[in-house]
Amino acid sequence: MTKQLLVVEDSKHVAQVIAHIGKSLGYEPVIAATLAEVNALLDKPHDFFLATIDYRIPDALDGEAIPLVLKHGIPSIVVTGRMDDKTRKKILNFPVVDYITKENAQAYHYLLRVMKYQQTNRNIGVLVVDDSLTSRNQVLQLLKRRNFKTYGVPDGSKALQALQQYKDIKMVITDHEMPGMDGIELVQRIRKEHGKEELIVIGVSGADRSFQSARFIKNGADDFLNKPFCPEEFYCRIMHNIEKLQHMEEMHKAANTDTLTGLYNRRYFFEQGKKKLKKSLKNDKRYLLVMFDLDKFKAINDTYGHDVGDEVLICFANLMPQYFADDLVARLGGEEFVLLAHCDDIALMQGQIEAFREAVAQTVVTSGSAQLNFTTSIGAAMADGKGDIKEQLSQVDKLLYQAKKNGRNCLVLQA
Repeated sequence: MTKQLLVVEDSKHVAQVIAHIGKSLGYEPVIAATLAEVNALLDKPHDFFLATIDYRIPDALDGEAIPLVLKHGIPSIVVTGRMDDKTRKKILNFPVVDYITKENAQAYHYLLRVMKYQQTNRNIGVLVVDDSLTSRNQVLQLLKRRNFKTYGVPDGSKALQALQQYKDIKMVITDHEMPGMDGIELVQRIRKEHGKEELIVIGVSGADRSFQSARFIKNGADDFLNKPFCPEEFYCRIMHNIEKLQHMEEMHKAANTDTLTGLYNRRYFFEQGKKKLKKSLKNDKRYLLVMFDLDKFKAINDTYGHDVGDEVLICFANLMPQYFADDLVARLGGEEFVLLAHCDDIALMQGQIEAFREAVAQTVVTSGSAQLNFTTSIGAAMADGKGDIKEQLSQVDKLLYQAKKNGRNCLVLQA
């Protein structure tokens, strides 16, 4: 559903620029040039997701449009051509998302970033750890303005529990001075389980100690803020760190994902598979190692061309998460795919694999006027953390070869 953007701006040129930015992000811009037009729009039923508000418009020369829009619960970004200390303080006294000055193209680039993150931040969980309810709520309110999903806890032990419970947490903001586990120890405990490529940690302290920031960062934090902090600086640090995390996630995805199918690649499978099997020795989990090979794939390429062959691989890959959503699936290379599945009930898992095999056989790929069906042969065996995963996969490959000898489009499972 398209989100409406209210653009309060009397300059046609600036309004067009903001509207263009909004459209590029999927917003539906609605422009109002005067306070009277804003009133008329807000008096009608409306569903504005976000607003940009010019500080000075013809019938509201001193920011009167800001409280009017905020009264309707619309998150707002103030756009201003003037900026002195008095104006800045007045703007920041309102619970606005942010403000920008009409200075140059860079300001509008910043506006684009803020408008974009108002849409995407709702998928990012931020955990605030502070034993002071007042301080904790203050930070939570700042985060809610930016549309983050927020969690608040009073101490380090509850923070570790929250990280276990809520998998959407991508950032932790922790105070240092807390009873029991202090902020430094919490960072150390977090970094034992979560690397910098998966979780941002920002330290906060009101203590007048110049070395506190260095202590936090040396112990694994990504950033540090002194209390009391300016909301502008807070938002800049948050945005910078979220962008850094997203950049690392993109690099991680590029390094570990098969470019054609979007599944994990061979390197990632062996890396994560080894970890899962090693952990299975401690948590007593059982895993099934499964290898798939598309039958007569070379003939498909030779007959229909490599583009059709790629389409077959993509269709096969798209089916895998539908049947094995909670398991580790990857493309080993060519027409070979692999699965490492948690398996407490071998009969149940066998039925799941057979259902997948049948779904593959019923899949149709269109090539011109031709309707192409394809099948897969499958080998599977229980795996454990005692042996090398590559050696275990080699044994599964022999079972796959047996499935080929048995006539293809079948499963050979060694329990």
